[in-house]
Amino acid sequence: MRLSTFSETATRFLLSPANWLGLGFAISVLALVGLGWVSPRLSGLALLAYGAGFVCGGLWLGWPRLAGPDWGELTFGDNDDTREATRRALAAIRRLVNTNPDRRLSAATGTKLLKLCDSIEAMLAQWERSKVTLSIEDTFHARYIALRYLPDALKSFWSIPAQFATTKALANGMTAETTLAQTVDELGQKVTQLNDALAAHDVQAFVDHSQFLSEKFGRKSIEASDGPVMLK
Repeated sequence: MRLSTFSETATRFLLSPANWLGLGFAISVLALVGLGWVSPRLSGLALLAYGAGFVCGGLWLGWPRLAGPDWGELTFGDNDDTREATRRALAAIRRLVNTNPDRRLSAATGTKLLKLCDSIEAMLAQWERSKVTLSIEDTFHARYIALRYLPDALKSFWSIPAQFATTKALANGMTAETTLAQTVDELGQKVTQLNDALAAHDVQAFVDHSQFLSEKFGRKSIEASDGPVMLK
């Protein structure tokens, strides 16, 4: 295990609510011993008290999360198959939101992220069905919203200390979590624009085809093609 990984794991354990509650129980026992209210021979109860506090904290406030997000799931190469890479990216983002390491995301932001994943999935499915050739810029955005923009935003957000992310105002006057929520909204607006562009193309294609059928098989066309029937 790399030293940095061990350090991150140890920090997560030490800062977990379960550990703090266990330490609180143990210190309480030692304090009673120090005050003379409990025999020094019972100092070993501090270990039992720690264990009891740790279990209570785990059940009540959640067990320590020793592993952070696996960012390898959200790292892709330019040559990766877009469809498969996007499927993996959206699955990884959903897992990240649902597990919510360190409880970084509020319920509202988590819901926005899940809705954005659904919108991206629907947009890509529509794109595949319609076989539309988008502009170079829109094609770039459609590919990289799930593979670059959203993963990079989440990685940057999780690199900020948890307490800082939800309480400290950034240069833009908002907290990191509020900034992330705004970013998700902006990405959602772009996905909506791409969906609208695809829908407009499909609607026009439908209208053009309907007009063709009307001209080919409409009433006037049928009347024009009618002629006297010659009987032998």
